[in-house]
Parts: sequence; structure tokens; C-alpha cells
Amino acid sequence: MSANLVIVESPAKAKTIKKYLGKDFEVLASYGHVRDLVPKEGAVDTEHNFAMKYQVVERNQKHVDAISRALKKADSLFLATDPDREGEAISWHLYELLKAKGELEGKAVQRVVFYEITKTSVREAMAQPRELSVDLVNAQQARRALDFLVGFNLSPLLWKKVRPGLSAGRVQSPALRMICEREDEIAAFIAREYWTIDAELEHSEQKFPGKLVEYGGAKVEQFSFTTETQARDVERTLREAAKGTLTVLGVDRKQRRRNPAPPFTTSTLQQEAARKLGFSAQKTMRVAQQLYEGVDIGEGAVGLISYMRTDSLNLAQEAIGQIRDVIVQLYGKDGLAEEPRIYKTKSKNAQEAHEAIRPTAAGVLPNDIEKNLEADQFRLYSLIWKRTVACQMAPAIFDTVAVELLAGSDGPQRTVLRANGSTLVKPGYISVYQEGMDDVVQDDSDHVLPPMQEGDRVKLTGVVPTQHFTEPPPRFSEASLVKALEEYGIGRPSTYASIISTLRDREYVDIESRRFTATDIGKIVSRFLTQYFTTYVDYDFTAKMEDSLDAVATGEQEWVPLLERFWKPFIDLVTHTETSVSREEVAQARDLGPDPVSGKPMSVRMGRFGPFVQIGTKDDEDKPRFAGLRPGQKMDLITHGEALELFKLPRKLGTTAAGEEITTNVGRFGPYVKYGAKYVSLKTDDPYEISPERALEVIRDKEIADANRLILDFPDAGIQVLNGRFGPYITDKQRNAKIPKDKDPKSLTLEECQTLLAAAPVRTFGKWGRKNAKAKNGKNGKSVKGAAAASGAAAPAPTAGAAVAAKTAKTRGQPGPGTTQKLAAKASKAAVNKKAPLHSAAPAASKAKPKPAPKPKKGSAKE
Repeated sequence: MSANLVIVESPAKAKTIKKYLGKDFEVLASYGHVRDLVPKEGAVDTEHNFAMKYQVVERNQKHVDAISRALKKADSLFLATDPDREGEAISWHLYELLKAKGELEGKAVQRVVFYEITKTSVREAMAQPRELSVDLVNAQQARRALDFLVGFNLSPLLWKKVRPGLSAGRVQSPALRMICEREDEIAAFIAREYWTIDAELEHSEQKFPGKLVEYGGAKVEQFSFTTETQARDVERTLREAAKGTLTVLGVDRKQRRRNPAPPFTTSTLQQEAARKLGFSAQKTMRVAQQLYEGVDIGEGAVGLISYMRTDSLNLAQEAIGQIRDVIVQLYGKDGLAEEPRIYKTKSKNAQEAHEAIRPTAAGVLPNDIEKNLEADQFRLYSLIWKRTVACQMAPAIFDTVAVELLAGSDGPQRTVLRANGSTLVKPGYISVYQEGMDDVVQDDSDHVLPPMQEGDRVKLTGVVPTQHFTEPPPRFSEASLVKALEEYGIGRPSTYASIISTLRDREYVDIESRRFTATDIGKIVSRFLTQYFTTYVDYDFTAKMEDSLDAVATGEQEWVPLLERFWKPFIDLVTHTETSVSREEVAQARDLGPDPVSGKPMSVRMGRFGPFVQIGTKDDEDKPRFAGLRPGQKMDLITHGEALELFKLPRKLGTTAAGEEITTNVGRFGPYVKYGAKYVSLKTDDPYEISPERALEVIRDKEIADANRLILDFPDAGIQVLNGRFGPYITDKQRNAKIPKDKDPKSLTLEECQTLLAAAPVRTFGKWGRKNAKAKNGKNGKSVKGAAAASGAAAPAPTAGAAVAAKTAKTRGQPGPGTTQKLAAKASKAAVNKKAPLHSAAPAASKAKPKPAPKPKKGSAKE
């Protein structure tokens, strides 16, 4: 019997820690969150101090039961989930569950945190336990409640006003706004022409470049020369003044020191991994989690990096000592900084983790363990190791020189060129690591110049006028978006990966050439929220809310008053917008001009199944005509001519040999060819361009596939034996029956097929289908399984608010609710507790009935 039970979040970490603690400790994993909000009205009770009702996460029930069984044999319980708010909340939820079952009586319960998974650190942490932090738990509950209430109310509004399956979130929506505003800047950008004048120079038989910096006695600016005529006049004047030779006016020599970047925080790790490795933020955090939890490098699993969710730049003194020893061994004393570098965290909202991300042992060199790591693990560990070691190395030292050269005579109307050069004298940290940059402007000073002094003569061998145009601001890359979110204070580094993932999953953004572009639906959602919920997608408001949550975490602010200040004006605005804003106003139709045939107006707008062009209006005597946009077409960019092309469908392509008419069109599920009453999906062919001959080929292929699919047919009984994706089977369209392995499908009789079908279950028709819902819920339609929508289990048919209140920060395995209803109860002024208790159950929920809303697609509202 193990006297001590330790609970961590993941089985990988449990395995590593068990090795360090020995036989007196049993280590189990919670597999993320063990409880979540109940998936129904009143989960966050806005009328009773925002009390929150929880239930066990269904897929983790077995892990909770395993912990309960192990606890009966233990004397002490150590809650050792991750060292941040989310980890604190997981520990608290488990504590509350076990306490409610009476399983903690006579047990010592303590909280420990591991900032790195090494033998020394784990044993030190176990020797310094503490109590659960009420402030950290309250901060996590406040965030959870805010995100639930925002997603729970805004998402159904989007379903009604735009289309089903959309979501809005407290942090997700400002991030989307940021991307869309960049798109607007690019669309509104007007390029300006300008010219630069470069020179080809030579001295002491060495060629080097120069550029014009002063002309006619005036400093040359970006727009000094805006036409080719001006540039050619300058070229001619310069050549005439110089007559092939320039005079050195002055030489300015300096020494420049460049210091290394600080060690990684979560944000800077995500940025650098995106720039240097091409990793998404989500992939970076997944691989970093593996390195933190432990990898077997030959002597059992060991954590290779410190905790990877942190805003801190601090390094432990012991770690700095190890790093400096490694630098001396590998690069000599010249590679070492004179004094240990101590980095100060600039962010006023630094999270709870106490150190920057670093190797747990600097002496574990990347190349020495490459054979033990997966490719992505090796690349990320190498990046972290290099950045950490470089931060304690000597600065890079450059000798820089700037030479000014005179063309012709000196005076008020003089013409001056400049040549810049630099030489790396001492590489310092650059020999190990150099920080990447986004959207780098080419540096023209990286040249070695020949020795020159005042009065020297320099040959002018060429003058090169070059045309340029100003460029719009670049679209966000994953790295630059993370950087912008951090600069604005939107979200926290640990949530950036889930924010970006949600924007992509909702199809609010596309990625083209590793840059984010807003989709049509993303733009409409962003404009709707920006116009009608301006305050709640405002960058400053979002940042201040994060500051307030941080203040709750430190005990400087109470969580219930914070939610009360937010809730009343927010729900009033939701109610007002729902009743006062029409779907047509939100659709943001764009007029394209008249249809040349009918004279009716043409417009492009967003519909329930995507963007489309419409000819006519709903008020016309004849029904309007519709055509969906083609892949790659944008609502903002489609022209009148391009829109007319869309109405060429359906196209008639002739007839089959049997006389069936062949047409091609685009339907809800994509392009297709129709012949008679049958359809064939087009996988690669364009319905606007497919030829009659090619259509017949597609039809023949379909008929051959159908013929090969049919093994036996009993038409009078409505039973067929078919070849399916996973092998032969029997079907009567209501049931599918497997065929015994020892039975030849071609030898089956009708009676045998009927017997096998009778024993087969009734087919269900999709996750949200009516038959599926009845099968899962029984006659009264009530769920027999509880919430499982986001956990991967089959869920009942959703009601109005289904799946919109899922957790918006780090999910930690915590699912969104499977069945929810739109919260109808409005906030009333409630008494504020100075220190509100941590509720595990709320008073009875409001009896107000929710209004129906469209059924959503699978998904949940996230940050």
C-alpha cells in the first residue's frame, strides 16, 4: 500500500514523477479537468452571486473513480496539477468532488507545484507543500463564467442574424477584429511611387555601394523623387557634377554592441517557433508539453524544459550558474558575458510561473540527445537551449563606418552620397543564436568598406535610379499575431494557441502563404460585433478585463463584483440587438448593378450556406435567382461580370445513350453532374468548364463503381448485399448487418439476409439526426448521457444554446456542454460577498423559458 497519493494532469508526467518518488507514492493522472459547468440553464446563476453548477466530465469519470479507489489506501493526498490558474482549478475541482463523497476524512491534503520535472525539483517541491489558493481558483472561475456568458449569449445571436454554427468569444472576437481591420487597411491602401538613387563606387580596387542622401542642399526623403523624369534629371545632374570622381567629406567610425534576446516566455517561444520552425502556436505548446513532462533520453524519462506557460523572464541563480559553466566549456571565457544577465519581466500581468522557459539542465546538449527525441522535439529543444545559453553570452561587437562623399563642389546646393559598412569584430552570442524578425527591411549597411579618409578621391562607376512603390501593411503571420495580441494585452500567452485554433476552425480566417486572411463570414461576424457590440470587442476593454482577472488572482479584487459590473449592461445590449437589428442589416449586401437581361438589381450577400449573388429582391413578383460564389471569390471583390458568370449554371451538356438529360450544377454539398434522376459528385472537374465528353466519362465511372458495389439484390424484399468501405454488408435502408467471416456474400439467401438484419441495430442518421436523438434520449427526449458534445462522445440533439459555452482558454481536456439553452434570466442587483465562497452548486435556476434558436453545427464558443 502506498501511503501517499499524488495527482497530476497527464499520464506521461505521472510516469516520470513516479520514478522519482519511489514505492511510498502512487502517482495518478486526472487527464485534465474533472468537472465542468452543467450543460443547461442556470449553469452560471446571474441572480445569485454567479454561483456555478458543476458536473463530472463524463469521459473522465473513470479516472475520478480510479483516484477514489487509490485514495482509500493512502494517508495523504498531494494535488500536483500544473502551476497556474487552470492547474489550481483542476486541483480544487478534484478536492471538492472527493470532499463531497466523504473520502477526505482523516486524510492530509496538500498542494504542490512542479516548475520542472527533474528528480531534484520534484523532491524539493514535495518538501514544500502549500494549501490551495482561493484567489487563483476564483480568477479561473471568473474567467470561465465570463467566457460562458459571452459565448452563451452572443453565439445564438449570430445563428439568428448570420447563420448557424458560428461563435463569438470574449477574446476570440477582438482577435478576429484585429485581422479584419488589417484586411480593411490593405483594401484601402493606395500605393505611392517613389525613386531612390544608388551609386556604384570604387576605391583601392574595391567596389562598394552608396546612395544619394543630399541633393541641391536638401536632405533626400522617401518621396523626394516621385517620377521617372525627376529621377533621370537627378542622375544626369549627379553625373555632370561628379565627372566620374567623388571626394570623401568625412568618415565616422563607431563600435556598436548588440545584446542577446532574453530567455523565452510562452509568447516569444510561440513567435520564434513560428518564424524559425514553421510551427503553429498549438503545435509549439503540444511539443513543449512533451518536453516538460518527460522524455526518455537513455536513463528513464526526464523533464527537459521548465514549465512552458509563463510570462516571466527570470532565471534561477542555480540555472544561470549551470549555463555560464556550459558557455565556458563550449565557447571559452571570451564567449561569456562579464556579469550574469538578470532580465526583468516587462509585462505588468506576468503569470504565476516563476521562471522563463529554459532547459532543466544546460549541460544536456541538443546533439547529444537527438537520437532519443522525435524530430519536432529535437528542433524545439534546440531552439530553447540555444536561446537560453545565448542570453548569458558576451554581446556581439561590430565596427561600423559611415563615409560621406561629395559630388562636385561644396556649398548650399551641394550633392552628397553616403556609404555604410560594418564588420563583425566579436561574434559573442551570435555564434549560437540570433532572434528572428517579422517583415524585415533589408539592411544596406552590411558591407565591408575599403580604408578611406577625408579628402580621398573615390570613383563613381555608375548611377542607378530605382523605382519603388509603397506597400500596404503586411497581413498577420502567426508570429506577428501573437506579438500583437500580447502588445495589446488581449488574452494571455497560454490562450493564444486556442484563440488561433478557434478562428481557423470556425472558418473565420484562411492561411495563405503563412499569413492570415479574413474570410467573408469572418468579416461579416467582425463587422456585426464591432458595430453592435463595440465595447466588448474593443482592445482596451478586453485588456482591462484581463487586468481585472489578474487582480483577482493576486487577491486585489473580488470576482463577484467584477462579473456584476460586466453582466447587466452586456445582457441588456444582447436583448436590444436581438429585437432591433434585422437579418438583412447584418447580411451586409453589396450592390453590383443591374442584371442586363431582366434589369433587376444584382447584389452579393451572406446566406445560411455561404456567400451568394442574388438577382431581384424578395418583394418582386417572381422569386429572386441565386448563385453561390466559386471557391476563391470574395464578397468584397467580386465584379459585376464575374457575378453574371455564376448564373451560367445549371449547364445542359446533352444526353446519355439512354436519352437521359445531362446537366451540371453546384449544390449544397458541392459541384455535381446529374443524369436523369441520378447524381455524380465532381471531385476535380469545374462545373463551369466540364465538357459533354468528360461528363459522360464521369457517369460511366459512377455506373461501374455502382455495379461493382452491388453483390446481391432482392428487390421485392428491398434488401441488397453491397461492397462497402469496410467490406461486404447487408442493408434494407433501415439496418446494416455484418456478414460472418466464414460466409461467402454471394452465397447468401434471402432468408439468411433477413435473419442477420433482424439481429442488427436500427441505423442512426448523423450525430444531430432525429433518429439518433431518439435512440440516445428515449421517449421523453431527455439526455441519458449528459454533456459529451466536445468530449468526443455521441451527444443528443442540441437545444438553442448547444455547444456555445465551451472553455475559452487552455482546454485541458475540459469539454464544452453538449446541450444548453440560452440564458433568459436577467441580472438583478445581488448582495456582494467581500470574499465570495467557491460554489460547487448554485441555487435553483430561473424558470424563464428560453426562446428557440437555430440548431448549431458541432462546436463551442471559445476565446
